[in-house]
Amino acid sequence: MNRRDWIKKSGLAGAGLLFLNNQLRPSSLSPYTAPLNFSKTDFGTHFKWGVAAASYQTEGAWNVDGKSDSNWDHFSHLHGKIERGENGDNATDFYHRYVEDIDLIKRMNFKVFRFSLSWSRILPSGTGEVNQKGLDFYHKVIDKCLSEGIEPWVMIYHWDMPQILEARGGWANRNVIDWFSEYVDVVTRAFGDKVKNWMVLNEQLSYTGMGYMQGHFAPGRKSIKAFMRTVHYSVLCNAEGGRIIRRNVPGANIGTAFITSWIEPVDQQKKNIEAAKRLDALMNRLFIEPTLGLGYPEDTIPILRKMRNLYEPGDEKRMVFDFDFIGIQYYFRTIAKKSLMPGLHANQVPASKRGVPVNQLDVEVYPNGLYLILKQFSKYKGIKSLIISENGTCVIDKVENGQVHDQERVNYFKEHLSAVLRAKKGGINVNGYFVWSPTDNFEWDKGFRTRFGLVYVDFTTLERTMKDSGFWFKEFLK
Repeated sequence: MNRRDWIKKSGLAGAGLLFLNNQLRPSSLSPYTAPLNFSKTDFGTHFKWGVAAASYQTEGAWNVDGKSDSNWDHFSHLHGKIERGENGDNATDFYHRYVEDIDLIKRMNFKVFRFSLSWSRILPSGTGEVNQKGLDFYHKVIDKCLSEGIEPWVMIYHWDMPQILEARGGWANRNVIDWFSEYVDVVTRAFGDKVKNWMVLNEQLSYTGMGYMQGHFAPGRKSIKAFMRTVHYSVLCNAEGGRIIRRNVPGANIGTAFITSWIEPVDQQKKNIEAAKRLDALMNRLFIEPTLGLGYPEDTIPILRKMRNLYEPGDEKRMVFDFDFIGIQYYFRTIAKKSLMPGLHANQVPASKRGVPVNQLDVEVYPNGLYLILKQFSKYKGIKSLIISENGTCVIDKVENGQVHDQERVNYFKEHLSAVLRAKKGGINVNGYFVWSPTDNFEWDKGFRTRFGLVYVDFTTLERTMKDSGFWFKEFLK
């Protein structure tokens, strides 16, 4: 069956499930509400409950024990790149406080800690000589998790590449396939006897699109040509990374994580319906479909045909890997309209102009979108299992009398978990939910202004204070 026939038969043509069986509806501007009378046991005994964090956002110790500059170290030190001129030099100091933070994870009764590795801490030159002190740090983190009955789930790459490789083109240089393969080989040989749950890449669209096309993230480039290169080479690295894990870690559970958004047109005008289809192809289909052997969504975004110029013999087969699970990372709904944007001719309608509930980043809080995106991805026959590998929200938190009352965040989790349970009860094979994030952290270009944590961090003293949302999970998961 060719790709077009498969999409037509599976019902995935168009923007998500809005276009199934001609059931297009005008966009709903009210948040999803669902009964909140559920418990942990409703999700099943094998459902994974965890938290997720990233190396650059938490570790600090940016130049300690042999670590070299990462692309984010370099980028955050450039004037004007981070909202308030902040950087992740110290972040939350997880490097020195990992024992305390893992103890907090245990107190909240989570059984999985998904964390990422710093490439520049392990291979300071990007390739070649391994920094033993870097490996030793992650051994200590893994051992602490295991001693506390917490499963370590390792994300191999969460956006921080050694700057020495970024200076050579980074993800826009095809040599990244060799660089990344060496890195994956090193870490899986080092930790494979202790870690059985692995994830290859975090949110390819975020670091390729925001980093190489829009310039908001490291390395700050603005080039459609560079973006296309990073997309293709990232797809190849994703699959190659999976193959290396499979070779080096017998019995590994291997996944990868995609950022997703539920897409709807602003109205039922044909031009906006088509714009929604194109945004869906960019935000939800661009990376999963080549991974499944379906190729890039050229039928919806014709400019993607130019990526064929980047192909070398064998690429179409090398792009494919049979992952054990796919990580779904969901934060918001997107409302689309036609625009003059070159190549895509589509843009988002800002949530602030639609009178909908938003978080501190001004993106819409829409729990039903999580249910709908799970349903959309469940239509792919090549996906064996789904994990919500990130979900969370940022609100304005304040410490009052030693407490942080973040009821808005608690409500957020209740409603999103309701959406997950609805999907599970509907037969969708979703098997885990990971909160972003255990502690407040350095939120990329926003610095320390926006807080996602279940634990409040005073970024002056680095003192930790569990929020009401952390206590809510402690009770829910006990």
